[in-house]
Amino acid sequence: DPSKESDFEGHSIPFCVLGTFFLWFGWYGFNPGSTLSMSTKDAANLAGIVAVNTTLSPCIAGLLVFFLRAVVLPPRLLDVGGFCNGILAGLVSITAGCGFVKPWESIIIGFIGGLVYQGVSMLMKRLKVDDVVDAFAVHGACGLWGLIAVGFFGDPDEGIGGNGVFYGGNQLGTQIVAAIVIIIWVAGLSVTIMLPLRLLGMLRLSDGFQEAGADVMEHSPSKAYGQGTEKK
Repeated sequence: DPSKESDFEGHSIPFCVLGTFFLWFGWYGFNPGSTLSMSTKDAANLAGIVAVNTTLSPCIAGLLVFFLRAVVLPPRLLDVGGFCNGILAGLVSITAGCGFVKPWESIIIGFIGGLVYQGVSMLMKRLKVDDVVDAFAVHGACGLWGLIAVGFFGDPDEGIGGNGVFYGGNQLGTQIVAAIVIIIWVAGLSVTIMLPLRLLGMLRLSDGFQEAGADVMEHSPSKAYGQGTEKK
C-alpha cells in the first residue's frame, strides 16, 4: 500500500549515515587486507590499488543513485538513505574484482552497480517483496554484478591478474558458472532453513507485534527507538 510507505522509513538518517561510514571503513580492512601482507613492494602496490578501487566505486555509485532520485525518478527528492545504499552498492560491486581491475574500470563497475541497485530496488517494490532495507538489491543483485564484472576486466599483461574478455581472456565463463553455483548453494540452504520455520509459524512476527514495533516490544527503555510510543 503506497499510502503506508512512510511507516517503513528509517527512524534516524544520522544513524544510517554513521552506519554506512562504519561499513565503508571496514571495507578497507577486508579488501586491502585480503592481500594478507605488506612485506613486499608488489603486495603494497596491490593493496594500494585495492584501496583506490574501494574508494572510487562506492563514490560513483552513491552519487549516481542520489542524482537519479533527486533529478530523474519521482518524487525527485534528496534521498540520503538512497545515497547510503548507493554507496554500499558500489562497495559490493567492486569487492570481487578489487584486486584485478584498474581504477578507471572500478568507476565503470561502480556506475553500473548503481544502476543495478536502483533498478532492482524499484523491481522489488513493484513485485511487493518485503525488503525494507533493500538488502537484495544491494547485496544480491550488486554482488552478482560484481562477480560477473570480473569476467570483463583484468588485463594479465598489466601484472594485476584477471583474464577479462575485454583483453582477449576467457574468465567470463568461469564467473558465470561460479554465479550459478552460488545461487544454487544459497537457494538450497535458504529453503532448507526457512521452509521448516515457515511451516512451524516461526518465520515472521505476528501482525500485532510488527505494528507495535519490535523495538518497542522487546527493547528497554521502550522509547529508545519508538519515537515516543509506549509498550502496550
